[in-house]
Amino acid sequence: MGEALYSPFLSGLFLGGSLIIAIGAQNAFILRQGLLRQHVFILCLICSLSDALLISAGVAGLGTLVSRSPALITAVTVGGAIFLFTYAFTAFRRATHPDALHAAKSGPAGFKAAVGACLAFTFLNPHVYLDTVLLVGSLSGAYEGAARTSFAIGAISASFLWFFGLGYGARLLEPLFARPASWRVLDTLIGLVMAVLGLNLLMRLV
Repeated sequence: MGEALYSPFLSGLFLGGSLIIAIGAQNAFILRQGLLRQHVFILCLICSLSDALLISAGVAGLGTLVSRSPALITAVTVGGAIFLFTYAFTAFRRATHPDALHAAKSGPAGFKAAVGACLAFTFLNPHVYLDTVLLVGSLSGAYEGAARTSFAIGAISASFLWFFGLGYGARLLEPLFARPASWRVLDTLIGLVMAVLGLNLLMRLV
């Protein structure tokens, strides 16, 4: 990679990393699946490829189109909030039933259910469109030609590095989560994160 393309690549990498590392519903879900070692590769791949698709769309100019459709943004916001509240309720219920935690740790979750939840966390979250399509897409306008492509590749690389690092790095915490109490705390925190994110989404409509 030439020096002229190295700078926009790093800019995209650091921008993508700063946007994605924040604690959110998608990250909490991948963390839990990583701790359980359930469908880690495919879920990390789905998250990474989804970001790659949205970033590419934003860089290609879709960000401008979406920003001009308030009805679309409202629909996605409401749908995302409903999903987040539902998952928050599920997480709180797991936290109050220790037996469910043991079952969740020993018995694999359904593949289709896990993939469905992963896709929902990705595409029902308005923030992902604001970050990848609108923000990354608009900032890519500062570059032209190959430099813009390099910027997009940098942002996409950040997603792959983060999700696979989170999914497979979570197992380093496995000794801590050998106790049911740790799972109780994790699910409580996940539930709180989901609920707060859901409220934040609805506040945007006020």
